[in-house]
Parts: sequence; C-alpha cells; structure tokens
Amino acid sequence: MKIILTVFLVTLSMMLGFVPAFAHKTVTVEQYDIEVGWRDEPPLVGQQNAVFFSITQDEGNGVKSGVTNAFKDLEAEVKSGSTTKQLDILSDIRVGNYYSKIIPTKTGSLTVILKGTLEGIPVDEEVTIEGVESIDLLAFPPSGSSSGQDTVAIKNALSVLQRDMADVKAKIGNVQPSSNIDLSKTYDSGIFGIAIGTAGVILAVISMLKRK
Repeated sequence: MKIILTVFLVTLSMMLGFVPAFAHKTVTVEQYDIEVGWRDEPPLVGQQNAVFFSITQDEGNGVKSGVTNAFKDLEAEVKSGSTTKQLDILSDIRVGNYYSKIIPTKTGSLTVILKGTLEGIPVDEEVTIEGVESIDLLAFPPSGSSSGQDTVAIKNALSVLQRDMADVKAKIGNVQPSSNIDLSKTYDSGIFGIAIGTAGVILAVISMLKRK
C-alpha cells in the first residue's frame, strides 16, 4: 500500500510540474543557490532522464526567487570518467528551473560541471549527482530470469552446432575421393551425430535451469 501511495504522489507531483528533490545537491555562489540532480530518481541505464537545475537568489529575510535566463553566460557539462558532454539547457515551466535531457549508458556516478558567470558572478563548480543504477533495479521479470537464460543457452548450443558442422564439412572436403567411401553419407552421419549431441546439451541445460 505504501508503494502504491508513493508512486501516486510522485506521479501527481510530476503532473503538477513539481520536481521531487530526493538526492539533489546544492552549491552556493554568493547570493545564489544552485541545486543539481536528476529529474527522475533513481536514474536507470538506457532510460531517458534529465539533469535538473534550480537556481534561486537570496532576496533577504529568508525570501528566495528563481533566476530567469540563468544560463545566458553559464555553461553546464556532464562528466563520466574522462569523457565530457556539453548539456543543452532547456527552461522548465517554473521560474529558475532548468533541465537537460540525457540517456545514461552505464552505471556509476556522473559529475556536472558549471562554468561561466551568473548575472556577472563567476561560477566554477563541480557537483557529483546520484549514481546511475542498472535497469534490473526496477525491471520485471528480471533479465536474469530462467526464460532469458534458456534462450541464451539455446543460442550458444546452436552456435556450437553451426561451428561443428562447418568443421565436419571442411574436413570432408580435404578427404581424397575413394570408391570405398561415400562422402555424402559420411557427412550426413556426422551432422546427425552432432545434432543429437547438441539437442542433448540443450535439454540438459534447460532442465538444470528449471531446477534452479
């Protein structure tokens, strides 16, 4: 019931234009707060997401306001290891909120680099955001299910069969013709034997996986 309620609240907040800041990080540059994180959390490999920014200015007395056109002279990059990518920043419906679409391709942490000026104030910050998770975290049925393993086992067995057939054909091709040897029958017998053996391997693998 709690899971259903959580999903409902997150969905409702997205429909209303609110972005939940579960693992967002904030850096402060003079009177500006720059919040950085993922739009959808947890971020998953191969799933479209977006790097989210919320930039506000301290107006005093505890009042903060969103900064418009914050990326006019400010650039953002995302870094994974030694690889970097320039982010194309788009404005969100709420003032001071921005995002950049991205599809993470591997698990691990990403670092967002901010360089330039924000309304004349120099900015040079690096923010490590929440690490990307494998899609298996939410996938169902899991990719490692028995049906998936059965398919892999069968494919591997068929690959072995094809390789063995090619080997038999090549060896028969190297045999010198003889009146005492019927090469076509020899080839057919060899392929039949390999096929029987491969079928046995497939059935044994599937049986073993089912028991697990």
